[in-house]
Amino acid sequence: MAKTAQGWVRNFVDGAFIEPDDTRWYDNIDPATGAAIGRVHEADEALVDRAVTAGRRAVAAWSQTPVAERAALLRRAADRIEERFDEFVAAEVGDTGKPITQARALDVRRAPQNFRSFADTVAAAGQESFITETGDGRRALNYAVRKPLGVVAVIVPWNLPLLLLTWKVAPALACGNAVVVKPSEETPSTATLLAEVLAEVGLPAGTFNVVHGRGEVGETLSRHPGIAGVTFTGSSATGSRVMSAVAPRVRPVSFELGGKNAAVVFDDADLDETLDGLTRSVFANTGQVCLCTERLYIQRGIFDDIATGLIKRAHELELGRPTDDATTTGPLISAAHREKVLRYFELAQHEGAEVLVGGGVPDLGAELNGGSWIQPTLWTGLTNNDAAVREEIFGPVAALIPFDDESEAIELANDTDYGLAASVWTNDLRRGHRVAQAMHVGMSWVNTWFLRDLRSPFGGMGLSGLGREGGASSLHFYTEPTNVCVQL
Repeated sequence: MAKTAQGWVRNFVDGAFIEPDDTRWYDNIDPATGAAIGRVHEADEALVDRAVTAGRRAVAAWSQTPVAERAALLRRAADRIEERFDEFVAAEVGDTGKPITQARALDVRRAPQNFRSFADTVAAAGQESFITETGDGRRALNYAVRKPLGVVAVIVPWNLPLLLLTWKVAPALACGNAVVVKPSEETPSTATLLAEVLAEVGLPAGTFNVVHGRGEVGETLSRHPGIAGVTFTGSSATGSRVMSAVAPRVRPVSFELGGKNAAVVFDDADLDETLDGLTRSVFANTGQVCLCTERLYIQRGIFDDIATGLIKRAHELELGRPTDDATTTGPLISAAHREKVLRYFELAQHEGAEVLVGGGVPDLGAELNGGSWIQPTLWTGLTNNDAAVREEIFGPVAALIPFDDESEAIELANDTDYGLAASVWTNDLRRGHRVAQAMHVGMSWVNTWFLRDLRSPFGGMGLSGLGREGGASSLHFYTEPTNVCVQL
């Protein structure tokens, strides 16, 4: 494949793959085994500059390409991803260690959906217009013309690397921008594979660029004077650093950051439906989803039923080889991240947590014990005053906390510096609406979790982010309006 040469994952700049430099590289590690599966060519400052310069050249023509042609190209890209579906699945599983069933059903499946959705959105988008009538009899037509930002830095995380990459790249390209993508150093492969696809379907050289590397590469990209905007998904701490890098040039930013998400379970909720939903929201992708639930507030009358049911479902999760269809739960992304999660396990017990299930590292045999595995874990005995309940852990873990009435549940759920997502579980539809609207979050679900309409606004508040993407919200971020006023 064009993306690799003798085991290398390469940078892609101005329509071409860059030959690797033996002095700047790092190993690409399989988190399921801990073994190196290739080398990643790390970009330097000069290569980042080449990528931005290429984007600035390309955007002049791409921005003038008719919307219908840009949308048609995105649809061809979606078709080509589906034709190379198994390659994307293999790359995603190798980088992340997630179960192949998840990569097929969610990560890679969503990539063509993202391209088609934003092709449809941009093709159907209109312009705002107003007739102004003044007191002295004059009339004027005001209309807004939206123009692309220019070259957009797209910085994506390791947990859903292809899904979140295409979620950002598709609207940016649809709006006429060029992009420079900085994938996570942990998950470089699918971004590079996407570069192949976009070149195959005829995207002009320089419109899509990929620079690999660790945090310094992302900082260099964010600070580059040729970048017109930054879209970033990742930790709140890294988001703050990106904002500092962009601030001197006052460029627009879109941040989807961390979460310490709550689920509120009332005693009239359907037990089986709720347990199925909570199992997904706590343990999906080994808890490595910004939308995962880490705080579970359960009305006291059904607390034991929910706890017992979740313990049973946690024991039923299958940890094993990611390529086995029976595997439900993969490893954490890296040894370093596992150390972080294990520190929270120790902290929680120091703070008085009772471990209902899990709490350590599983023994999966010689083949897998070198990987970054961890046990799905549930706690009771903690309160909102404890660090393990207040700080994002980003692992397969949740604290179960009882409440007595609706007002207490709302107060507990909103007692956080984060504000990304929440879920409410109840058969009282009026209460479902009422409590969901009372959550201080960007996204609030009732009797479900992770159900998304790609046209709806996506994002958080507080430490969870800034701005919204999705549907028209994405078009507004990736463009700038110029108002034209014509006296009639």
